[in-house]
Amino acid sequence: MRLSIQICWIVVLSGTSIVAEDVVPTPTGRIVPANAEWELLFTRSRPITGGLTEGPAVAPDGSIYFSDIGFGEDKGMIHRFDPETGKTSIFQEDSNKSNGLVFDRQGRMIACEGSGHGGLRVSRYNVSTGERETIIDRYQGKHFNAPNDCCLDSAGRIYFSDPRYVGDEPRELEHRAVYRVDLDGSVEELTHDVSKPNGLALSPNDRTLYLADHDNGTDKIDPEKEPPEAGPMKIYAFPLGPDGRVVGPRRTLVDFGSNAGCDGMTVDARGRIYLTVRSLAQPGVMVINSRGKQVAFLPTGPPNQQRDEAVGLPSNVEFGLGEELNVLYVTIDTSLYRIRLNARGYHRQYK
Repeated sequence: MRLSIQICWIVVLSGTSIVAEDVVPTPTGRIVPANAEWELLFTRSRPITGGLTEGPAVAPDGSIYFSDIGFGEDKGMIHRFDPETGKTSIFQEDSNKSNGLVFDRQGRMIACEGSGHGGLRVSRYNVSTGERETIIDRYQGKHFNAPNDCCLDSAGRIYFSDPRYVGDEPRELEHRAVYRVDLDGSVEELTHDVSKPNGLALSPNDRTLYLADHDNGTDKIDPEKEPPEAGPMKIYAFPLGPDGRVVGPRRTLVDFGSNAGCDGMTVDARGRIYLTVRSLAQPGVMVINSRGKQVAFLPTGPPNQQRDEAVGLPSNVEFGLGEELNVLYVTIDTSLYRIRLNARGYHRQYK
């Protein structure tokens, strides 16, 4: 399915006002209210260039933690947005290039630390003290490529993707894969039937793993070779058994073709998947059902842009908690936005 459906949109990125509409009404009503608009909450002000905001995660108190990733030697930060005050504060000044974040049922924050002067590991924070510990940094004695995004199942097991987009660290693992960390701390590879795994999420019943294959072709995995050509930009669905392992072949839900595809994703209580699409043809949040049918689209930037001047490219997405369970938070460029929807998020760790 190519990203070709036309919708009405209004964009004023400095303001900010972006109006979104459903592509088609769903059987349970429209996902996007008629008057829905994006609200700008935070924009990076520190004097660095490049990089992006990433990995919004809702804490037990409803606050939103998110990564701010710089290129090069900048180590990145983790910020905390407080919905009650509207203020953003710095939680961690040196995040080891954190990317995807998620909170577990004990209220601890799990972080994927990437490459390019990053931690190359999955870590865990006590958010009350700021103390950080390593959960896992190797598979079969070899360092990971660059842990990117993570999610949890109902048992509390951690699923994470391990691609590589930047960095000069030598590659030790043969595959770019998806892994699962069990409750005893052991790790196993779930699948490497993917070119470059990025965002991932589980269905509410834990029986399907949704995975973004975002192969932009630009990496330093093998310094002895020329940079590879761009590869698949797709969304896969992998069936999972009760033990959390893949039990059958993948299905392709979305094929973005030659357009840039999805980065991060989340699901709502009805099992619909919210995909952050970084396509220059039309950046935004695409909402699909479990069969891959597009049911809504929330534009985050103007269509048909040029790469060097592109704005409004989303990276990851998360629903709020409590009174904000129907509020969608999205990291876009180097900012954090939110929009109120007619949909409720699903957070299995808070059930």
